Amino acid sequence: MPYVAKLEKASIPTVTIDYADQEEMLKQTALSSGVPNIRYLHASRTLSGPEDVDGWITPLLEALTRPLTEKEQEKGRWEPPQERILFKGTLDEAETFYQQTMHVPFPLDAPISVYTDGLPIRVPTEERVKEMLTGTSHSPDELITYQAAATTFQSDITGSVGLRIDRKKGEMVRFQPMNWTATVEQVATNAVMAGCKPEHLPVVLAIAESACPTGTTVAWSQWVCVSGPIAKEIGMNFGVGMLDPGSPANMPIGRAYQLMAINLGGAIPGVNRMNSTGSPFNTGGTCFAENIALLPPGWKGLNEENGFKKEESVVMVVNGSSLFGAGQFSPGGYRELQKSGHGGLARRFDVKGKPGPHNWLEYLVTSLWTGREGGITFIMVPEMAQHLYEYGFKSKEEVYKWLWEKSFIRLDDYRKRSWPDLSTNGWMGLEKHSGKHWKELPDDYMVPLVEDPFDNCIIIGGGEEEVCTEIAGRRPAPSPVYSIDAWR
Repeated sequence: MPYVAKLEKASIPTVTIDYADQEEMLKQTALSSGVPNIRYLHASRTLSGPEDVDGWITPLLEALTRPLTEKEQEKGRWEPPQERILFKGTLDEAETFYQQTMHVPFPLDAPISVYTDGLPIRVPTEERVKEMLTGTSHSPDELITYQAAATTFQSDITGSVGLRIDRKKGEMVRFQPMNWTATVEQVATNAVMAGCKPEHLPVVLAIAESACPTGTTVAWSQWVCVSGPIAKEIGMNFGVGMLDPGSPANMPIGRAYQLMAINLGGAIPGVNRMNSTGSPFNTGGTCFAENIALLPPGWKGLNEENGFKKEESVVMVVNGSSLFGAGQFSPGGYRELQKSGHGGLARRFDVKGKPGPHNWLEYLVTSLWTGREGGITFIMVPEMAQHLYEYGFKSKEEVYKWLWEKSFIRLDDYRKRSWPDLSTNGWMGLEKHSGKHWKELPDDYMVPLVEDPFDNCIIIGGGEEEVCTEIAGRRPAPSPVYSIDAWR
């Protein structure tokens, strides 16, 4: 859409081809890009390629050769009025107001909450917002801006792979998907609605710096991980059940992300948030913290991994796949492997009778990329991380490299996957590592399913029972990590 907008603003006609169920999203994308009246045609999800093209090729050529009308040349991005007071009345009346819904037609055909995530909220009264603002030294009317220069990979409203964007310190954050701006007070208002406390606000403000993208089209998930001393300061759960409900810090902070996406970014299911099935990560929001105190020697926390100091607090914001797996082996079986070299795992590794440490990741690699490509975030309990350290991985970087090397497959197998048809530009582009055209490479050429070792991520946390949880999809490096301390 950015390129389409550039052409349209230069009075060059364009035509976007999309599906009928994506029409409203397309209109919203054009609106957020400043070209609200672009031309578009519908493709079919079911017709064969040649038959489909026969249906729209003639109107496509006609639309491309017809000059833009005065209406089509209108420019500008719509932003909602910045009304500070949304409602006046009793607390009960306010609760009814904030819980109002609107009916979204096809492809949703259901009521959707206007201001909330569908759950009851804490009404953001003047007094409550004022109290929330005591959690930061920043002025209520200050616009949310980038607190440090950063490079991000921004997906557009369609969820497509975004372009590399160099962000400057002080540049305004434009909340996704509608590219709106927001103030510190507006973020604090959503923090109140989510049930946060003033000491949580710096974390929520750092999350806001990510622009709270939601992605669309498939099953995009959003989750955040806090790294640094603040996790313990505000009582976050990074132990048993760290991904479960119950934490008065984890839960409201995670929820604040989704409320900001709705109220500050304009995300509406069935309109411009087209998650086909959605994701449980987004229900109530997902926030957790890493247990830095129990990292193996030489292993860095997310803060240090991303260029911050050990004593600095940061938040990593991820918008990616919702594929999720855990409990790949029985805890008893894992203990047998590491303690005495017995059980099914020991037989698989051919180490029967040999006590650990053993590289238990060997058990997982055959299934990690069965139906997908790209980086994976591993949440592993401290004991399992310690076993990897004792086995020989003296840093996370060594694990990332090992995983990357294990991801290579033959090119003839790589061609049988779905996403490479897109990522290779229809096999007409250049292969990154060889510098050759894809079609020049032999069938036995080895291709990595993870583009860069640092697309993988390891987070230490959880209880004593041995388990490693995998969340498919991390982020392109450098990661979207934001300073919490900058918002204190």
